[in-house]
Amino acid sequence: MSPVSSRRLVAVLLCVLASPALAQRSKPPEGPPPERAERIRKGYTKFEYRIPMRDGVKLFTSVYAPVDASPAKKYPILLVRTPYSVAPYGLDRYRGALGPGEEFEKDGYIFVFQDVRGRNMSEGEFVNVRPHNPNKRGPKDIDESTDTYDTIDWMVKRLPNNNGKVGQWGISYPGFYTSAGAIDSHPALKAVSPQAPIADWFWDDMHRHGAFNLTLAFNFFATFGKPRPAPTDNEDWNRFQFGTPDGYQFFLDLGPLSNADTKHMKGDVAFWKDVVAHPNYDAFWQARNLLPHLKNIKAAVLTVGGWYDTEDLYGPLRTYAAIEKQNPGTQNTLLIGPWPHGGWARGEVDKLADTEFGFNTAEAFQTLAQGFFTYHLKGGAKPEVPEAMVFETGANRWRQFDAWPPKGLRETRLFFQPKGGLSMKAPTGTNTAESFAEYISDPAKPVPYTQEILTRWSSSFMAEDQRFASTRPDVLVFQTEPLEQDLTVAGPLEAELWVSTTGSDADWVVKLVDVNPGTMRGWSRADAEKGLENRGAQQTLIRGEPFRGRFRDSYSEPKPFKPGEVTKVRFTMNDVFHTFQRGHRVMIQVQSSWFPFIDRNPQTFVPNIFEAKESDFTRAFHRVYHSTSHPSSLKVGVLPSLDAQGG
Repeated sequence: MSPVSSRRLVAVLLCVLASPALAQRSKPPEGPPPERAERIRKGYTKFEYRIPMRDGVKLFTSVYAPVDASPAKKYPILLVRTPYSVAPYGLDRYRGALGPGEEFEKDGYIFVFQDVRGRNMSEGEFVNVRPHNPNKRGPKDIDESTDTYDTIDWMVKRLPNNNGKVGQWGISYPGFYTSAGAIDSHPALKAVSPQAPIADWFWDDMHRHGAFNLTLAFNFFATFGKPRPAPTDNEDWNRFQFGTPDGYQFFLDLGPLSNADTKHMKGDVAFWKDVVAHPNYDAFWQARNLLPHLKNIKAAVLTVGGWYDTEDLYGPLRTYAAIEKQNPGTQNTLLIGPWPHGGWARGEVDKLADTEFGFNTAEAFQTLAQGFFTYHLKGGAKPEVPEAMVFETGANRWRQFDAWPPKGLRETRLFFQPKGGLSMKAPTGTNTAESFAEYISDPAKPVPYTQEILTRWSSSFMAEDQRFASTRPDVLVFQTEPLEQDLTVAGPLEAELWVSTTGSDADWVVKLVDVNPGTMRGWSRADAEKGLENRGAQQTLIRGEPFRGRFRDSYSEPKPFKPGEVTKVRFTMNDVFHTFQRGHRVMIQVQSSWFPFIDRNPQTFVPNIFEAKESDFTRAFHRVYHSTSHPSSLKVGVLPSLDAQGG
């Protein structure tokens, strides 16, 4: 055991199992209530260890053991591996929260937190989303799966009074380490819960179909990506100082991304250099795709995600699918709720932005997670764990399925129509003239992705009213007539746009929107008193996805558009599970900027947008076609109602 001195008070954000979203709030998140911290201080004894890996590198590990642990009363181990620090450091300084929820601390576990290789107090070299090595031949061949295996092996043999069973969990980046740790599972690892895990870093966090996630990457890696020459117990998190609360204007004033390093990064952020050097889905990014390596997983899996996660929704959906396909016989459950990034672990989520759910949806996670770990680690009663438990937005209710996406979906296309119409019927017409909608896309006046004034990225824009955008001349709007019956869509969406541009490059943002009736059913004075009087005709975002047009044929080999040539752009959007109630309208909005969540496309093709010059940015006329020969549409999976099924 190696006690380590501490120097500074722990930042409140590190009391939570640090996720990028939490770390970048404009104000520190509130910590756990004082009575919870006091109960932990009284009920747990803290130890600090340096655990040796197979190559000799030692990883710093904090352990909180129940004070009543004994040979007659043994506890399972619950592990979190993180790049965000296991602070606070020092035997006399305790975390304010230990488990996925308060009930875990009451039940009792040996809670373990580990600084991953090369971060904070651990030795070795840190590699962002370290690539998995499937061909290990000796002790020098390490990755996150071997570090997890070695850590578990050491713990079950050396930590006093453990029962020989280990669970692992984590949110966001720690979710990635949870997934990686499940590969070639240690025999003692019985249950894992990757939550909002990074699965393929080109798709999670950093890009959306090749379009760069500017606010997330800039906020995060302007500080996180700086070098750490030697192990340190420094608990400071030095946020980037924008000098303004207006992120939209800050990033507009930044100009081309080629200015970022000289103006702000100062050559001190290695990861920013990596991003700039790899604008396409090349070997650098492909090596950081964990999905094909999620094999030989023996532990039971509970994957958790949120429909409104602005960072890592791709991760949990693809992680669940990959484990399901590559590990037959392994218990594999998917839980997706109406949550922002990590929202399920924050106590109570009954609303988000302009969307209300009617009850505390986070309780479902607490119940399912507690039963999951109790059964696999303590031998408790076997819980009724479904294959997929997902929240149906719009109807605001939980549903259970024996597969995700649900079986029996009916493939349906929503076709764009002239004059802003949207229909399940393809456009018709006998003339040969093309029908299209046109707008001017100006990089100097990009469409904002949120109404919020902030420098960090919004954690709630995915549930925001879109009326601020739909009135802009550079946003196309297509909508149905009021629905005569409920329409439930589930699973992935597929946009198929027929487009042309006067430029040689362009982004295409497609948004699926639920439009309230002008007069809401059951409206009352009480609603007005709650500040909800403007919900009539509200345009609620259900799913939005940008696509960088240069990648329409290949994410590895971009190519320009030919000005004026009609071109098909097809891409898959992340899953939804939403009911458009009768009387509502289905709306689709199309635009070519979503700033500054997504960086600006100069609309002049250059080999690397990170190296574009101011002169490369130009206005362009974009057309979206809705003719018989070029029918733009959005493909959805429709879930038949119980009435339609005769049940």
